[in-house]
Amino acid sequence: MSKQKINIVWLKRDLRFTDHVPLFNAHKSGLPILLIYIFEPSIMAYDDSDIRHWRFVHESLLEMNVKLNAFDARIHIFHHEANVVFKSLSNLFQIHTVFSSVETGNKLTFDRDKLIASYFNEKQIGWNEYQTNGVIRRLSSRKDWQKLWKLKMSEQPCNVKLEELKLISIPIDSFLPIKGTDLHNNITKRNPNFQPGGESFAWKYLQNFISERYVDYSKNISSPSLSRKSCSRLSPYLAYGNISMRMVYQYTSKHYAVSSNKRALSNFISRLHWHCHFIQKFETECRYEFENINRGYDAIVKPKNEEYIKAWQTGQTGIPIIDACMRCLVETGYLNFRMRAMVVSFFAYNLWQDWRELHFLARQFLDYEPGIHYPQLQMQCGTTGINTIRIYNPIKNAASYDKEGLFVKKWVPELINIHSNLIHEPHKLTSIEQKLYDCEIGKDYPFPIVDVEQTRKIASEIMWANRKTTKVKNEAKRVLKMHVNTSN
Repeated sequence: MSKQKINIVWLKRDLRFTDHVPLFNAHKSGLPILLIYIFEPSIMAYDDSDIRHWRFVHESLLEMNVKLNAFDARIHIFHHEANVVFKSLSNLFQIHTVFSSVETGNKLTFDRDKLIASYFNEKQIGWNEYQTNGVIRRLSSRKDWQKLWKLKMSEQPCNVKLEELKLISIPIDSFLPIKGTDLHNNITKRNPNFQPGGESFAWKYLQNFISERYVDYSKNISSPSLSRKSCSRLSPYLAYGNISMRMVYQYTSKHYAVSSNKRALSNFISRLHWHCHFIQKFETECRYEFENINRGYDAIVKPKNEEYIKAWQTGQTGIPIIDACMRCLVETGYLNFRMRAMVVSFFAYNLWQDWRELHFLARQFLDYEPGIHYPQLQMQCGTTGINTIRIYNPIKNAASYDKEGLFVKKWVPELINIHSNLIHEPHKLTSIEQKLYDCEIGKDYPFPIVDVEQTRKIASEIMWANRKTTKVKNEAKRVLKMHVNTSN
């Protein structure tokens, strides 16, 4: 018996139906479509991976399948390596073309794609990949990138009605032997501490932000507490493609004309552009994941200190705002941009640890996006040679953005009784004050593991001295030429 001829839409970081370019083009082909998602064990076991990421993906897929139930269709979810899945599907069907979005992931996913491309070539299976947001694969120059980004954001969305799709399902007796093992219940069980995955939630967050929350966006963007409401909170939905950047841009632009705070929306739109700018850097030079992008910084060696790293990860550094941020991030998967920069600064400069030890952060961020994560780390850790060296003072930041200590008290309850004008430096409490506030420093809450001012000074001297070297300067010119549009 001849095998049925089909096309496959391989879902990756594009877990939605609205403005889905691969699905749109697969529909135009006219052949029956098989929808698949693959939970790949090797990728799930990688250093940057956490259950919170896969739970979000699973929730997104569940919501998509609920919509498909009305049409007696579904996304087929596999828990296997991709090459195994496609070999199994090739035994069941005559696969004409696979449609997917370009993924700017880590090296492991890129190597996987090369392996799959080789297999498709061998089996004469077409593979049509489509641009994700404003990020362009094999971009030769940044000269016109900004124009290209805006052009892409302004294009007509690629929408197709679900009832018009010619979707097929794998018979259950053929699917069960090839689907792989069941996912762990930590992935399939909802955790209310985290934002829920799904296209409907992406739109709810966007609509609520544009209708109400955006007015205080610029005002509260740096506050660890207030930003949780005033920022869009769209980042995980963009990271896993529950909504396209194009739809966010067009929806926001549509409301800009009648907004009561145009400055806030203008700042938000600039962040959308900035989001793609950093992923484009990583797409163009994926060394960001493993190497100092400016090779002049290879001269700086930072000995690994396991004690420091553990204290930082568990929120036991003795610096309240750092500890509050880390505990909040571990518990909820979210931290606003300024606090992210601050905890990285503390790790890289005050603790003098290498940025390559920061896979822990990737695992904690619910919105982890490799293309943003690694370029951002290197920018904050001062290894680009083109960005200013920013060493954040956590005490001053706490006084500015958590003046009353409410964020610290929420996440570091050991300090809940301490007065707001003392809470950010509890190690300075007298013995009488410690008894008064029922918090013994060194017992209930640790002394600072480093001297913030002293370590800042040492790190600053080393980093600025290295920045003046010939190798750093020459590398900085190369980085600028490759990643920045210098024509304007």
